[in-house]
Amino acid sequence: MRIALVHDALNQLGGAEYVVQAFHSMFPHAPIFTLVDDGQVKKTLFPRAEIKTSFLQRLPGGVRHYKWYLPLHPTATEQLDLSEFDVVLSDSSSFAKGVITKPGTLHVCYCHTPTRYLWHDTHDYTEDLHHGRLVKVLLPALLSRLRIWDQQAAHRVDKFIANSYTTAARIKKYYRRDSTVIYPPVAWQNFYISESQSDYYLMVGRLRPYKKHELAVRAFNRLGLPLVIAGDGEEYSRLRRIAGPNITFVRRFNDQQKAWLFAHCQAFVHPQEEDLGIVALEAMASGRPVIAYGKGGALETVIPGLTGAFFKEQSEDGLIDALRVFEPDDYDPGEIRAHAEQFNRQRFEAQIWQVLLEARRERAQRSLMPSALTRTDHTQAEQLLLKWQ
Repeated sequence: MRIALVHDALNQLGGAEYVVQAFHSMFPHAPIFTLVDDGQVKKTLFPRAEIKTSFLQRLPGGVRHYKWYLPLHPTATEQLDLSEFDVVLSDSSSFAKGVITKPGTLHVCYCHTPTRYLWHDTHDYTEDLHHGRLVKVLLPALLSRLRIWDQQAAHRVDKFIANSYTTAARIKKYYRRDSTVIYPPVAWQNFYISESQSDYYLMVGRLRPYKKHELAVRAFNRLGLPLVIAGDGEEYSRLRRIAGPNITFVRRFNDQQKAWLFAHCQAFVHPQEEDLGIVALEAMASGRPVIAYGKGGALETVIPGLTGAFFKEQSEDGLIDALRVFEPDDYDPGEIRAHAEQFNRQRFEAQIWQVLLEARRERAQRSLMPSALTRTDHTQAEQLLLKWQ
């Protein structure tokens, strides 16, 4: 059986890319299909992988500024040639789920979220754009067209896996599809507990509007507390302009530096609504508590009083109130890390295999329809399954 992996775009490092790394370790000979590849993600996570890109890779600015070609993303996705594969495992938060496969191909999609800017964040996405008026006028019409394609594309998937119950509820609402929840893996062994902490609070991740870094910057400006923001993205320059002298930006860092930042912070600040929030779990793997907005995936990972605390109002005042009552000595680093260790690679891989085998079994049985399955048919289906294994 030939297996292919599909991912939206390999041009940034985040939680989704580490899931692709886990898939690649499970299926090291499977090629990875993607819209664009900047070379850095491959070099960092899977240097020996075979990467197959779309025509966007060859367009001017197609790699660095592939969002410029947003109207072409559906076409580029559909032109990825997966005709020779028996199983397709896609990892998607936008377009990868829309690949076209043969009728006999099994397509299982690990979904991080229904396309965020098309559904639950579409209004905030439009308002947060720092572009000209013409773009804001034209964008809603484009998003409406993409929304129709996105929903149709979701029905090409044979089986959905959701990265959290929050995501599963969104898949049900927007795509009218059921899904199996499998939490993503956290490389907790790459992090450690420090015997001492510095005085700073920490945020790590891509600097994008929905991450609500601006909310945290303004809150910490008012309090004068030290905050370290580690990451890069479209919001970098604007955040630097509004940040006070108590806020430090770390634009480039390696895995060892990231682990050090986690281990020595007072707490990790998580003001956004995430589908799950792998970075918050990395903070917990370092034994550090998380101060999180109490909505979305954080409700599935943060245990109040044990691994962190919630604030209810997603505002400067809400975060400030939480920071004023926060006491880091109230938390046991060992207990926090033990909680994070539950989100391990072994559990993830075992659950993925189980879903793939069950989906393959269901496909084998359906292929024997329309007549009712006899005992002989069941035996034949099991033989097909064993052959695939």
